[in-house]
Amino acid sequence: MPTQAPAASEPQSGQSTSRVILHLAVPALGALIAEPLFLLADSAIVGHLGVAELAGVGLASTVLQTVVGLMVFLAYSTTPAVARLLGAGRRAQALAVGRDGIWLAAGLGLALAGAGWLGGGPLLSVMGASGQVLEFAHDYLVVSMAGVPAMLLVLAAMGVLRGLQDTRTPLLVAGIGFAVNIVLNFILVYGLHLSVAGSALGTVLAQWGMAAIYLAIVIRAARAAGVGLRPDWAGVRTVSQVGGWLMVRTLSLRVSILATVLVVTAQGPINLAAHQLAMTLFTFLAFALDALAIAAQALIGKELGAGNVRSVRSLTTTMTRWGLGFGVLTGLILWASSAGVGWLFTNDVGVHHALSMALLLMAVGQPLAGYVFVLDGVLIGAGDARYLALVGLANLVVYLPLLWWINTAALGDTPGALGWLWAAFSLGYMAARAVSLGLRARTDRWMRLGVLAREEGEATPARLEG
Repeated sequence: MPTQAPAASEPQSGQSTSRVILHLAVPALGALIAEPLFLLADSAIVGHLGVAELAGVGLASTVLQTVVGLMVFLAYSTTPAVARLLGAGRRAQALAVGRDGIWLAAGLGLALAGAGWLGGGPLLSVMGASGQVLEFAHDYLVVSMAGVPAMLLVLAAMGVLRGLQDTRTPLLVAGIGFAVNIVLNFILVYGLHLSVAGSALGTVLAQWGMAAIYLAIVIRAARAAGVGLRPDWAGVRTVSQVGGWLMVRTLSLRVSILATVLVVTAQGPINLAAHQLAMTLFTFLAFALDALAIAAQALIGKELGAGNVRSVRSLTTTMTRWGLGFGVLTGLILWASSAGVGWLFTNDVGVHHALSMALLLMAVGQPLAGYVFVLDGVLIGAGDARYLALVGLANLVVYLPLLWWINTAALGDTPGALGWLWAAFSLGYMAARAVSLGLRARTDRWMRLGVLAREEGEATPARLEG
């Protein structure tokens, strides 16, 4: 029979809502920064070994980031599922769903590690590596593959804790892992003279340490709730189905970024360098918005599970306003600093001019980005993965023709050419995403109350009426 949603409670006050959001978002921001810091630490330590070593690690890291980035659904599918069951007062079932997600992560991690060991060398060659760069990239990638299962276990377990409304523990674990990673890398690279393999090994050991801490926490919570550790394979299959839609959504984002890079590469090295700096700044600013999105996933899932319709609307409105406000603030900062920020990265005046143009267009699009990131988190929290996947593909249909026009318009390698590219990305692509997400959020179709059928094997979830 359909799941009956609990009676909706009164929404929290605006001040209380803001406090709850910050309680989840601020620690989530710290944990989000951990993975880039891992790579930054590896690059800083390896950079003193030589240019070939650094280039090799950079290439191998690109492969790793792509693989792990596509697997982020392990966190994004687990968080709302656990939160919804927690909101419905079913903590044991919430932990069972989390357990199944962790088993899925383990299986995928082992499969990807095996594929990396077998195909890593040929893949790096296809990407253009040769000579010493290929040798160092292969050494780093082969060793790093041992850490892929741990990285995926961390993603899934982190999703469990976020669903349980705990973002402080992931911050603590990430901080410990980062500190241990630096110490191990110094010892292995400079003390034992293991070169780039030592850097990879130190990171692998730190990642497995983090995975062990997460597993201990989840196992203890599961046992306290009377939940067994053996997987429910039907549950694993359900998590993978939801994750499949989220992977399509993530893949559409990756394709948009890759297609943008392909177009800017044809504009010449100056525009390419400026674009990479601009995208680095865009990604850094996205961390704060991702923290809001993670809070949205956890809170929206919990309130929908509890049937608190008014709280869901209140949270959505508050977080959307915050996203827009943050976008306006960062847009103003980018606008004011666009002329001089390039000196922090390079002395090349040509790169400065191109970067300034890109940052001005990025600044204009920041409010759109804030709106998009937050609503993306809201709909992920609601379990609206299929819609996100389909509109992700539709948004590519809008964006790719814009890139094609820029690529064929013979704009040359001027700063204006890069400006057109960033106008297409931060205004065209983001506007398409904003429209598709905003239209969905204005309806009630995503607001399914109670426990979803796929989470407990029943017929259909309760839907909001009116």
